[in-house]
Amino acid sequence: MRALFLKYLVVIGVSMLGSILAMILILNALRASPAATKLEIQKREIVLDLARAILTDEGPEAAARFAATSEAQLPLGLAITPDPGACARPDTEESRGVLWDGRCHLVTVEPPDKLLPYRLAPVMLGLAVLTASMIAAGLLARNLVSPVVLLRDGLSALAQGQFDVRIAGVLAARRDEIAQLSCDFDRTAERLQEHRDAQQRLFHDVSHELRSPLSRLQAVTGILRKSPAKLDAMLDRMDREIERLDGLVGEILTLARLSNRSGTALQTQRLDVIEILNDILLDATFEAQSRNVAVTTDHPGSFLADVDGELIYRALENVIRNATKFTAQGTAVEVRCAVTDAHLEVEIEDSGPGVDRKELDRIFQPFSRGGDLARPGGFGLGLAIARHAIERHGGRIRAMASRRGGLIVAMEIPMQPREPDRLQPLR
Repeated sequence: MRALFLKYLVVIGVSMLGSILAMILILNALRASPAATKLEIQKREIVLDLARAILTDEGPEAAARFAATSEAQLPLGLAITPDPGACARPDTEESRGVLWDGRCHLVTVEPPDKLLPYRLAPVMLGLAVLTASMIAAGLLARNLVSPVVLLRDGLSALAQGQFDVRIAGVLAARRDEIAQLSCDFDRTAERLQEHRDAQQRLFHDVSHELRSPLSRLQAVTGILRKSPAKLDAMLDRMDREIERLDGLVGEILTLARLSNRSGTALQTQRLDVIEILNDILLDATFEAQSRNVAVTTDHPGSFLADVDGELIYRALENVIRNATKFTAQGTAVEVRCAVTDAHLEVEIEDSGPGVDRKELDRIFQPFSRGGDLARPGGFGLGLAIARHAIERHGGRIRAMASRRGGLIVAMEIPMQPREPDRLQPLR
């Protein structure tokens, strides 16, 4: 607001001062300004009063000599003439009646040359104010209406689904709140475009994931029609495919519920997050024994926080199971915890094949499995669910490359749920 205020203040001030100065110069040039007109009137009144005094005291000859001397120095058209009726008329700005030796004389000067009447000066100043107002209004309208029209066209394009429109480049020369608004518009359009692309990608991935077990079920039914004797084996296969479909649908529903931030509020309760973490690590250690994988299992201390226990459990479990699944056989999964500034930081590091740096952000998207790397089992929804669960509490989650060549997933869980846009960057 400050930048626009200062800009408009300068425009209005410069327009007012410029127009008033121009009108004053015009009035002076036309001898219609108050100062010029009053000066001319005062000069004539002084000459008339002197001529009257000389005529009264010394007579017409002395007054005539004064008139001749005055006209030589300051020509004002001073004249002294006998006029019987002059004494009966009142004095004016250009004449005086004088009685000398029983005879009336008229002392006159020529009126000042005025192209415009003196009383028009205030009107001219009023016109100056009006002109300044019109100039300022035109400049302000041009400065404000153009970007507003640009924003309106941009919003209209967004309403029609054209999310690739950008306007900040057009207003790059501005350094005010309107330029900031255009940047916010571009960020909004970019986010909408990302959401649309993510939605289209999600539809494609869901249909792809559903098609695989359905295709296998169709193959099973085809085999059963040809070989009914294989019913028992095919029923087991059908059960596995149905379980896979049920698990996939459950994961998709969980992700959809977490993605909808405008839904119901978090059902929080005071829980020890480190205790939840240790329980998950005990189960992960037991499952990882078959691959000779070691997992850090004990983290002393506590971190009491107001959280949705189910969501936090799902987030921690998904990341830890993901690490134990993809780490190399005979290696270790290291889990580190630190409590700082009323939040818990958890880092899970594995020794797996790792993820390309360009894919580090993408692995948190639904159905992403880290580029073209082969991933055994799963749907690629675990890290996406973890991200939404952590962010729903106002926390943060990110992935980094490990020095071992694997992957580090860092999570920040606040003690109290908070808005994500008010967070400081994860250290």
